[in-house]
Amino acid sequence: MIHRLIACALLSFSAVLLSSCSTDSERPILAGESQASAGKGEALYQNAKKADDAGKSSKAIKIYSEVATRYPSAPSAAKARFRQAQLLEERGEIIKAFDAYDQFLSRFQASDLYTTALNRQAAMAQSAANGDVKSSILGIKTKLSLEKTVGLLSKVRDNAPKSITAAKAQFTIGELNEAKKMSKDAIAAYRQLVRDQPECSLAPEALFRIGLILTAEADRGNQNQANLDLAKEAFNDYLIQYPNHSRNAEAHKRIAGLNDRDLQRSYDIATFYQKTGRVESAKVYYRDILSRVKSGPLHDKASAQLKQLGQ
Repeated sequence: MIHRLIACALLSFSAVLLSSCSTDSERPILAGESQASAGKGEALYQNAKKADDAGKSSKAIKIYSEVATRYPSAPSAAKARFRQAQLLEERGEIIKAFDAYDQFLSRFQASDLYTTALNRQAAMAQSAANGDVKSSILGIKTKLSLEKTVGLLSKVRDNAPKSITAAKAQFTIGELNEAKKMSKDAIAAYRQLVRDQPECSLAPEALFRIGLILTAEADRGNQNQANLDLAKEAFNDYLIQYPNHSRNAEAHKRIAGLNDRDLQRSYDIATFYQKTGRVESAKVYYRDILSRVKSGPLHDKASAQLKQLGQ
């Protein structure tokens, strides 16, 4: 009898312990509870709307945010988050509005307001890229940093993969880095656009820009030969992938110019070797010139030098 009483006591204690250890988040939400939660959310939404209609935007923003955050399953939750973002945008709090739209896009993909929210977010990111969005540090208004602006554009791109909106955002990331002479980052951004959306209207220009950047790098003496080779490769890739694009003629001219520079470099190396007594090395470069061009000033000069060297 005593053993049976002890066993019953232990079972009762275990039940109490398990009950006390479980949390509300671990416990499944019952249908009735879900309905009650949605009802609370709707009541709160009506409070937010009253404040909104009365022109009390600060109060409305706070309550709209609470509705969308605490009661995301409420019928008006999507409208609450969207209106929160709208009010923040109207107040000029662009970064906060952008983040509110981002929360909307992440949570309410099925809403009929999705496209509108995406377009507003994209417009904000482009405004930031144009320098029209300011941040305040110690009361001083300044343009957003490159890092912050790229972060906004990246979110727009990721919220609408494969769309023209994403392509424009990615292209703008390349442009911003190009303007700051951050060549590696610019090239990486343009390459990502070409890789992710090769058929979009901005892809040909992105690939062409890669050639321009690499040419500029060569002009600055940054790994001259390597950048010349990579620039020619970029322009050739552009011509192969986009044979009817508007800048084809310019690409052909640039490739010809890069070839001339390459030949001139070979000739300069040959003459250097010749002057320093390394005749056989000089001959290698002079022969290389003759193998690559059949006429022209450098061809004639290389031929004359080889004859002078006894070949």
